[in-house]
Amino acid sequence: MTSLPACVITVSDRSFAGEREDRGGPIAVGLLREAGWHCPDAEVIPDGAASVADALRRAVARGVRLIVTTGGTGVSPRDETPEGTRKVITREVPGIAEELRRSGLADTPLSVLSRGLAGVVDPAGALVVNLPGSTRAVASGVPVVLTVARHVVDQVEGGDHA
Repeated sequence: MTSLPACVITVSDRSFAGEREDRGGPIAVGLLREAGWHCPDAEVIPDGAASVADALRRAVARGVRLIVTTGGTGVSPRDETPEGTRKVITREVPGIAEELRRSGLADTPLSVLSRGLAGVVDPAGALVVNLPGSTRAVASGVPVVLTVARHVVDQVEGGDHA
């Protein structure tokens, strides 16, 4: 199985400012690497729709095929990861985000507050998935993403249905 490029973008004002360690990003990176994806260390960016959109566009321009964001999916004033993601994806894949919220209920009833999106960027063929910033959400969410990520990437490249 070919190693495809992936990246993790942690969205957090406090982690970006060095006030809090990024704990979710390294978990996501480790899980992606274990699954055979080529994934550098997580990039930490500040909250905000423009910051998220810029980071996603940079990743797509580098040829990254799977982009997982952590953080900024809630309802606080600076949680704008979905808004930034919506500026970059060309087609939503709502079933992924719905499954992340549904399966997250096993960990916390707060999973329903995630406004995270999932979608593809055409014609680049990248899959973007927003995860909440909690370490539990990342640890349980990345395996959900991995169940479909390679198939999505194959499909957006014009692969045949499995």
